[in-house]
Amino acid sequence: MRLFFSLVVSCCLVLAACNTIDVYEKTTPFPAFKWTTDNKPVFNFTIKDTNALYNIFVVVKHEDAYHYNNLWLNVTTKAPGTAAVSQQLEIILANNGKGWLGSGIDDIFTHWVRITQAPVKLKKGDYQFTLQQIMRENPLESVLSAGIRVEKATP
Repeated sequence: MRLFFSLVVSCCLVLAACNTIDVYEKTTPFPAFKWTTDNKPVFNFTIKDTNALYNIFVVVKHEDAYHYNNLWLNVTTKAPGTAAVSQQLEIILANNGKGWLGSGIDDIFTHWVRITQAPVKLKKGDYQFTLQQIMRENPLESVLSAGIRVEKATP
C-alpha cells in the first residue's frame, strides 16, 4: 500500500510539473559577453489561444561586473496584420537598497522584467520582437544574453 501511495504521489507531481504556463522563451547569447548596438536579436513566436491574457518579459543575463543598474532598450514589435512598432524601454536591474533585483548564482544574474503594464490580449498569428541595446556604452560589457519570454497570465 505504501508503494502504491508513493507511486500515485510521484505521478501527480510529474503531471503538475508538466502544466506550464510558458508560451515562449528564448535568449540570444552575446560573443565575449559584449552586446553591441548593431547586434539586434530577433525572436519569433506564434499565438494560437486568443482567449488567454499574456505577460511579456525581457530576459537579461549579466555578470556582477555590469556597470549600470539599468538597461535602455529599443524594442520593436511586429504583430499579425500591423506595421512594426518601436519603443524605448528602461529595464531596471538593481537599486541602491537591494542591489541586483534578479536571481543570481555566483556572479551571474538573470532578470525577467515584465514589459507589459498588465496582462494583454494577443491576436492569433505570428509575432516578432527585436531587441537593441541603446546605452551610451558600445559595446555594452558583461551582458551574457538577452531575450523574450511570453507566458499566459494566471487567472
